[in-house]
Amino acid sequence: MSFNNLGLSEPLLRAIKEQGYTEPTPVQKQAIPVILSGKDILAGAQTGTGKTAGFTLPMLQLLSEHKKAGKKQKVSVLILTPTRELAAQVAESVEVYGKYLPFKSTVIFGGVKINPQIVALRKGVDIIIATPGRLLDHVGQKTVDLSGVDFLILDEADRMLDMGFINDIRKILAILPKERQNLLFSATFSNEIKKLTDTLLKSPALIEVARRNTSSEQVTQVVYSVDRERKRELLSKLISEGEWKQILVFTRTKHGANRLSEQLTKDGIHSAAIHGNKSQNARTKALAQFKQGEVRVLVATDIAARGIDIDQLPHVVNYELPNVPEDYVHRIGRTGRAGSNGEAISLVCVDELELLANIEKLIKKEIHRRVIKGFEPDPSIKPEPIQKKKGQQQRGRGRSHQQPKRGTKTSVLGPSGGDNTSRPRKPRANSSSGRGR
Repeated sequence: MSFNNLGLSEPLLRAIKEQGYTEPTPVQKQAIPVILSGKDILAGAQTGTGKTAGFTLPMLQLLSEHKKAGKKQKVSVLILTPTRELAAQVAESVEVYGKYLPFKSTVIFGGVKINPQIVALRKGVDIIIATPGRLLDHVGQKTVDLSGVDFLILDEADRMLDMGFINDIRKILAILPKERQNLLFSATFSNEIKKLTDTLLKSPALIEVARRNTSSEQVTQVVYSVDRERKRELLSKLISEGEWKQILVFTRTKHGANRLSEQLTKDGIHSAAIHGNKSQNARTKALAQFKQGEVRVLVATDIAARGIDIDQLPHVVNYELPNVPEDYVHRIGRTGRAGSNGEAISLVCVDELELLANIEKLIKKEIHRRVIKGFEPDPSIKPEPIQKKKGQQQRGRGRSHQQPKRGTKTSVLGPSGGDNTSRPRKPRANSSSGRGR
């Protein structure tokens, strides 16, 4: 099947062709015709499956039909994402695929001045891509009118709930028109997601391109058992002897990311770290160097890595397992994207055996264990408790840092702040340094 068979208009097909795509991914094949039929959908799709185009293309098609029907010039599409980086990535997709259509879009998130966003909204936009916290700031200041929204898209809904956005989402739903089409995309289906779908979606079509709460079949997963103090040494050995070229490594904390990056560099492996305490310029530079192959290893925290989109990223390493098992699925989803094969390596010490068991329970499979000669775990070492970060289950609001390319149709409003975990009680009209949402 080609995109020509999905019922998309000529301007959309032209934009798709310019991007070099000819055949839709499985989620696109399933989702696009259903969305075009006007139905609500609940889509289980991991990152890297092409889900963004899966909702962007039919949304633009339906928007064209609605505008032709003489609808008033109000905001017609609202796309909610959990982080700034993902919002920026979706905004770029809207710009790329909508380049031959007359619609205007803007992306709004916290951590930057609100006044430029107000100016953009007053000029009139058809599509808003937003993080929930900053959107509610605009609602509170009456600078956005959502009374004409025909399409609501929740992207990475599971991540939004993990980050504590449920109350914000409920507030937003309460002010939207009752009659609208709703699209919900989630990599995992928790009980909380099921509760949300019961209140949000009307007789939704279920679309799944992977089994529920499973890791991608394109990703080879392996656990290396190793003592906590020898993880860095083992990682350096694997990278050097395996001649790995591009490796995304996850740590739990910002301090841990810095320390590991410095140690790897001392080992002769060019490395950089990205997290919320890094400046905007430092993070942008590190990511660009990683994509270009100038930096061999990128060490990142979970939130800083959201939205990283690198074709054929071969290796993801869990230097430390995440406290929340669903985060494991999100992490390893950075590799094995869109049909490419990838490898996910986890370095697991005795402290993390319970975390590993929880991950295997979630993905319903046992991950293959290996022990490297000379790195056998010392059975006399006792487990130490893993300290959860404050607010582990209610993470920061809309954190991200990468902006989409600027174009004539999508306005991108400034850089973002850090991996913060709270939002101010009252929005400040000109705050550029407040906690990001």
